[in-house]
Amino acid sequence: MSQQRWVRLSTEKPTSTVYVLGTELSLDVCGAAPAGATAFLVQKTLGVNYVVQDPQMSKIPSQVTRWPLHVGVEVMVTMHKSSWRVNDGKVTVSYYQANEETPVAAAVLQLTCVEISLDTDSSRSGTVTKRVTDKRKWTWGPEGKGAILLVNCDRDRPRTKGLDCQDEKVESEEDLKDMSVMILTTRGPADVFKKHQLVLHISASENDKVRAFQAQEGREVSQYKAVLGPRKASYEVKAGRDPETVFYVEGLAFPDVDFSGLVSFHVTLLENPSTVWRQTPRSGQYPATPIFSDSVVFRVAPWIMTPNTLPPRTVYVCSISDSDDFVDEVVELAESRGYSCLVEAVEELYRESENPGVVAEVCRLVRQTNDRDFVAAVSKLARESKNTDFVGALKELAWKAGCTLTVCEGEKNHGDRWIQDEMEIGYVQAPHKWFPVVFDSPRNRELKDFPFKDLLGPDFGYVKREPATDEVASQLDSFGNLEVSPPVTVRGQEYPLGRILIGSYISRTENREMFKVVRDFLYAQKVQSPVELDSDWLVVGHVDEFLTFVPAPDRKGFRLLLASPAACYKLLKQKEEEGHGEALMFEGKLDTCNQVKIRSLLADRDLRSSNEYFQKCIDWNRDILKEELGLTEEDIIDVPQLFMPEDPSGKATAYFPDMVNMLVLEKHLGIPKPFGPIVNRQCCLEREVRRLLEPLGLSCTFIDDYKAYHQKHGEIHCGTNVCRQPLSFQWWKMTMP
Repeated sequence: MSQQRWVRLSTEKPTSTVYVLGTELSLDVCGAAPAGATAFLVQKTLGVNYVVQDPQMSKIPSQVTRWPLHVGVEVMVTMHKSSWRVNDGKVTVSYYQANEETPVAAAVLQLTCVEISLDTDSSRSGTVTKRVTDKRKWTWGPEGKGAILLVNCDRDRPRTKGLDCQDEKVESEEDLKDMSVMILTTRGPADVFKKHQLVLHISASENDKVRAFQAQEGREVSQYKAVLGPRKASYEVKAGRDPETVFYVEGLAFPDVDFSGLVSFHVTLLENPSTVWRQTPRSGQYPATPIFSDSVVFRVAPWIMTPNTLPPRTVYVCSISDSDDFVDEVVELAESRGYSCLVEAVEELYRESENPGVVAEVCRLVRQTNDRDFVAAVSKLARESKNTDFVGALKELAWKAGCTLTVCEGEKNHGDRWIQDEMEIGYVQAPHKWFPVVFDSPRNRELKDFPFKDLLGPDFGYVKREPATDEVASQLDSFGNLEVSPPVTVRGQEYPLGRILIGSYISRTENREMFKVVRDFLYAQKVQSPVELDSDWLVVGHVDEFLTFVPAPDRKGFRLLLASPAACYKLLKQKEEEGHGEALMFEGKLDTCNQVKIRSLLADRDLRSSNEYFQKCIDWNRDILKEELGLTEEDIIDVPQLFMPEDPSGKATAYFPDMVNMLVLEKHLGIPKPFGPIVNRQCCLEREVRRLLEPLGLSCTFIDDYKAYHQKHGEIHCGTNVCRQPLSFQWWKMTMP
């Protein structure tokens, strides 16, 4: 429906007004009628159109010379072309008394037609679409309308300090490409725009969510002026010779608990009192009145996670040195201060060290070893902390998968190897471009500066959420506890971008859960509706310890892999029955005294009892995943895995390297080497995993992470991170429930 405006007429003097293309003027023919008038006649000049609407006439005669005058009759006036000069259109309403041929009075309306239109890429084609209808609404779906805005959260010029959206400058042409175009079109006589105000404005509650720059013709982009944004809710536009005024709009904030993501821009034509009334001493005291408004709406693009099934672009891993210098420092401290005060000395070293991850391990060693064994224990720890061979194996795997490997060196990771816990790499997308965005976790350990200092850059954005208080992060706030499924359909509802999986708790004495500010952010993105799982039965408490997804050529295009103590016991029992009960776990990896026979494992009632409990915890999550992801048993593969309880909590940690905590690079899988019993010259656990996964076209590479990761309560997935290609589905085409 066209925008309508009520116009009062007068028989005493001509009325002048501005008509805006695409609107309708409803003339107050009754209000201007003289006493005794019973009918009226409408006449107009070329370029003006009118329609008389009379609710009392069900059938309008083909030739009507006069219309009966009564309450309810309306004259609707339109024009279809901008005026060349002021008042070049005219409508005359003549009033008649009954049985009279001569009008008793006439009201003249002088019209000046102008074009005013605010336009964006509302059709989501990548270019601005002019003069569309329903610009005030933003709708989802394949046929949806409404523009899209990216949060300008990258840094296109390395010399700048923060994000591009944190200043009121356009840094470069590349910076401009991260923004969405909005065009204000104005056509008509220049005198009209000189005597009226044209104001671009946004709601005061939204002005901290967006910023608009006005393009300056013939100037460098760095001279573009920020006209709307924080502390700038309105801007008066001066119409120039060019009918199009171009604005570039950037998002400043992602959708969140207090922000739906929708932002509206309005342009309003204001009529000054002096242009319609006789100039008086008081006329300057009256504010201008609106006579036309046009609006467009943007939705800020959400942050989107990428599932394992997408092609990888870059794999990230931390390089951990052998810490020889650190060992020397510890030994010197021990000799100079004496072993009795070594804990305090090491803690002092912890505060000054560039490798605090190893120092924390040393603090534990101090309490577990006697003086004579301490130096040897520290030296062994330092040797086993390095991951040179592990990084080499990843490099080969990344080469097979056709992606690059980026190594975060020691001076940047400071001994923190858990790069999966530090960050999650997703992306943002608009019709005109996309770029990856790293979500920095609130764990704030030694890797805390890496996402901001090393990943943030040209077309690589950054976002972080952390509580405003000094509340300390728990293990559940690390992003090994944050995964996403591939696309699924659940009871007819499609989730074409998958669903986020968050580890939380069900009901325990000491409950842990992800910070509310992080969970609120994830829920507010809307397009990957989160599912909460129970992960608090684990020591570390991350969902990646018991599940992952791998691509598959059939069914839904993927399989869910679940760690399964039951499957492991079934396999080991089978091997015992085949006569391999003497085969050893950890053969060649641990000292002989720590190797375990299959027969002994099966006879360990305490371990079996613990794993029966852990299996129940996994089965509870299995039911949730089947319900919330629309899965059947055929979509799930049970991967043999045992856990063991850790004193005093009784929570689970992996008994042998946790094979579901793998790195998925399309068909190439980097799986923790389990060091299972050797049967017929092959690890029976590896053989079983190959049997389960290779028929899906997957290539299994088992990587030794035992000392560098497994013994520190993590595995390959925990120690790596991946930037992947975006999903092919465009998020704005989703059909929301």
